[in-house]
Amino acid sequence: MNDMFNEIQIKKWGIHTSISEPTFCGSIPCIIPGQQQYIIFSAMDMIFGKNKKEQPEPVRAKIKGELPTWLHGTLLRNGPGMHTIGETTYNHWFDGLALLHSFTIGNGEVHYRSKYLRSDTYNSNIEANKIVVSEFGTMAYPDPCKNIFSKAFSYLSHTIPDFTDNCLINIMKCGEDFYATTETNYIRKINPDTLETLEKVDYRDYAAINVATSHPHYDAQGNVLNMGTSIVDKGKTKYLVFKIPPTIPEKKKKKNNLKHLEVICSIPSRSLLSPSYYHSFGITENYIIFLEQPFKLDILKMATAYIRGINWASCITFHEEDKTYIHIIDRRTKRTLLTKFYADPMVVFHHVNAYEEDGHIVFDVISYKDHSLYQLFYLANLNQDFQQNSKLASIPSLKRFVIPLQVDKDAEMGENLVKLESTTATARKEKDDQVYCQSEELYEGIELPRINYAYNGKKYRYVYTAEVQWNPIPTKIMKFDVLTKSSLKWEEEHCWPAEPVFVPAPNAQQEDDGIILSVIVSTDPKKPPFLLILDAKQFTELARASVDAEIHLDLHGLFIPSVVSPEEHEDNALMN
Repeated sequence: MNDMFNEIQIKKWGIHTSISEPTFCGSIPCIIPGQQQYIIFSAMDMIFGKNKKEQPEPVRAKIKGELPTWLHGTLLRNGPGMHTIGETTYNHWFDGLALLHSFTIGNGEVHYRSKYLRSDTYNSNIEANKIVVSEFGTMAYPDPCKNIFSKAFSYLSHTIPDFTDNCLINIMKCGEDFYATTETNYIRKINPDTLETLEKVDYRDYAAINVATSHPHYDAQGNVLNMGTSIVDKGKTKYLVFKIPPTIPEKKKKKNNLKHLEVICSIPSRSLLSPSYYHSFGITENYIIFLEQPFKLDILKMATAYIRGINWASCITFHEEDKTYIHIIDRRTKRTLLTKFYADPMVVFHHVNAYEEDGHIVFDVISYKDHSLYQLFYLANLNQDFQQNSKLASIPSLKRFVIPLQVDKDAEMGENLVKLESTTATARKEKDDQVYCQSEELYEGIELPRINYAYNGKKYRYVYTAEVQWNPIPTKIMKFDVLTKSSLKWEEEHCWPAEPVFVPAPNAQQEDDGIILSVIVSTDPKKPPFLLILDAKQFTELARASVDAEIHLDLHGLFIPSVVSPEEHEDNALMN
């Protein structure tokens, strides 16, 4: 224990301080009684504060256990990996420079590689050896030695901001192409094999989209379905649902899929200058579910944030006195339902799944009572007194809402319009064609939900997720049964799992026929990071692939299956 304490302590005191917010490692450490708690704080610096080295050339992992013979493909993931450039440090963990990494699985072997996304943001910062491009939680200011014209231009560019292309949140598949994504108008095409950064794409070249989600959906035809916000375009602020086709007709001269982007429908924002922030949305076979939540962007404050010396994140406010409006869009008519559905104020980052049943829409989300989660990921909070600062004011809860598609005009005021016996969720009729929806709480203390995507938009049973409880750091992976409300869990001391990704087995007969992949980082410097492979049905460990390389705590990603011939599959089976 003492050896580990000393090793971490030495690393801790070598980390740079923040630009505008003092961090624990830049001042005299306030060591509270008990080495165990101090090790927790120091480990946070190792996970969140330390820049990670990229591993551009593949390194072979050491495998313990047996890989499924049918498992061939690449787990490609994305997340922040660098928070300090020169003498400057980002304020927020979500601001860090994007570090792509992948585990390629095949022939009984696993190879790991990682590479920083060579975005314009990355290149500008590295060239200047300091943060020169603003991120959501960190505002970068010009060199005080620059002339007045350079300063004036910098102020003007932030009044009408050209957002960052530091695409650090997720990976999007579009036809045969793959893109690193964030929540601005930019995405970056990448090579999923080499992790090379390719062209920069601006949604605004194809539609009036200022910000977009990093959680698109994919329909049965392979179309990408996503949402974005159009801010004060032609005097209106609206939410756009758009589609990108997977293929392009041969007769079309425009070979870029994005040039065939189609806006399916638009939803007017309830406020011209205060549109809702949203991270994802839901989808069923015939409907799209969009939550206009009272977590709002103040456009006027954002326009003047640079001049006033504040970051853009401070311009997003949770309005606890407001409602959450539930918009249901019919994919066939491309129109929203006329009935006005609403719920209590909440913040939702992740939709889990949605489906239609007996004239109802059932949708599940991870819900918070406020926006405290975002505040916790300021590095000053993560790297200081973690036990004190990391307490979630609102525990994330898996909640089920039910929307009646037909509202009986003769129903009495206050009558519950939900007729499904399988849920306690309600939707009560109110005056002026409004329906007040209250959820059923399915489970408390989970985040980063994934499902078997073959069941996306359909009635389903299992959620694969990370358990977080009172702090935002996952310590367990969990399989939750929404039917029986039972769960299975995996955990190991000093291990922090990433979002669990479900990979279906060939010719799967049941929803949970497959495996779970999760990247595990450790707070114990003597334990190498590894890729965990679980049997999705029993939730037992099949194998782990340990890597002699630095691995960062990431956010989201996807699995890209490889096409394997029957002969190769037979050879692999013999090898194992």
